[in-house]
Amino acid sequence: MSRPTSTNFEQETLIGLGGPGTPSIDHYNLGRQASLVIPRSPFVLSDLAAPQDRMAAQGVDESIFHWKILNLSKAKLKASSRTSALLSGFAMIAMVEIQIDKTIPTGLLIAFAVCTVLLIAVHMLAVMISTCILPHVEAISNLPYQTPKTVFESPHIKMAKIIELAWAFSTVLGILLFLVEIAILCWVKFYTFESHAAAWVATALLIPIIGIFIAFAAHFYLKLVGHKSEVHETNIKELQMLSDQLNCENAAPASINNIV
Repeated sequence: MSRPTSTNFEQETLIGLGGPGTPSIDHYNLGRQASLVIPRSPFVLSDLAAPQDRMAAQGVDESIFHWKILNLSKAKLKASSRTSALLSGFAMIAMVEIQIDKTIPTGLLIAFAVCTVLLIAVHMLAVMISTCILPHVEAISNLPYQTPKTVFESPHIKMAKIIELAWAFSTVLGILLFLVEIAILCWVKFYTFESHAAAWVATALLIPIIGIFIAFAAHFYLKLVGHKSEVHETNIKELQMLSDQLNCENAAPASINNIV
């Protein structure tokens, strides 16, 4: 059976309330069409625009903002899941495949075991959070037909702190533990040699790398916070301007009535 063409898709997918002549829903094309969300083309409003138009544009901007938060949460969960699965797999393989000699000090073995367990536990926690929350977020974002209220059905708003926790565990704490794991692993691997030069060189290289990693994480966080502050400050100024304009327009008729 041939499928409907794209030209008459709108006529064949109208949702009726029943009765004769009401077109039926094409479930085949329903799952293959792009999501119908609020138009993403920007609203260009002049200073003389009506207050109703400005309020409508503000509602569109708010809806786009909520969808942006949903997509950002989904991207964070996906990145956390992939990164944590990869790094925890490397740590597990290193612990299983490494050959441990009896001459290695007990303190070094304890440090290796503690770091490996913490590394795998942190990444597995991030994977668990991503696995539990991501399907519910994607179920909302991948709906073929969406309304401005659909975004609030996703649990990403109530679980925002948990999503940020998974993101921090995977990208900050998890990577930092992975770098420390490499340093300890070099000592466990090369300790049996007469010269510990290889282990010292690896440690000397990893110390500045860890410092650069921490500096970049702090710099990125400060830049991100500054950017968000600027965006929120701009939005507050726009809302204040809109409020002042509405107050002026409401005060004008009242003053005319008082004069009359």
